[in-house]
Amino acid sequence: MIITKQKELDKILEKLKNRKNIFIVGCAACATKCATGGEDQVQALSVEMSKHGLAILGSMVLDTPCDIRVVKKDLARDDKAQKAESLVLLTCGAGVQAISSVLEDKELVPALDTMFLGTIERLGNFHQFCSLCGDCIIDETGGICPVTRCAKSLVNGPCGGALKGKCEVNSENDCAWITIYDKLKKNKTGIKKYHNIKNNAAVNKPQKVKTR
Repeated sequence: MIITKQKELDKILEKLKNRKNIFIVGCAACATKCATGGEDQVQALSVEMSKHGLAILGSMVLDTPCDIRVVKKDLARDDKAQKAESLVLLTCGAGVQAISSVLEDKELVPALDTMFLGTIERLGNFHQFCSLCGDCIIDETGGICPVTRCAKSLVNGPCGGALKGKCEVNSENDCAWITIYDKLKKNKTGIKKYHNIKNNAAVNKPQKVKTR
């Protein structure tokens, strides 16, 4: 799922200078699971913004704001959303852009920072285990992505710099290839072919974020 964190309130309010009528949009999917854009967060932000003199005309939590069809069906037909000067969006960047493509004449204020495609360890604690590289090889690496989880994105084995099972680049991270080796050993399988070096210049490196 897409991991997000809420922007600081001051930054959101700065974007709303000289605006009075606001409509808030949340996300019932990823942002709700991140506790950054669900019903509770929409209500909390509405209360805070009201304290700063903004008139909240209404709010809506879309099932999937990244789906243009949902935006057209629900948000675009809402009278209060149409009357608002600005829409404050508790969605990921994909949601913001989907809404932008439908409500072209509205000022949109993103209230979340989009972090990465994440795996949930527990609520509020997420890991980046996938970089959406478009050339997945995890069927051969025990379901573990070396492109993302190896600090050097090595696809044919470890670099040799690991110490006590930890990555030499970041000692808080397990060496991805030791993890892969242990998994393949349990499954009694192995790497079956050599992979060409990937161009990973645009691939994000492993990170964690706590959203609350």
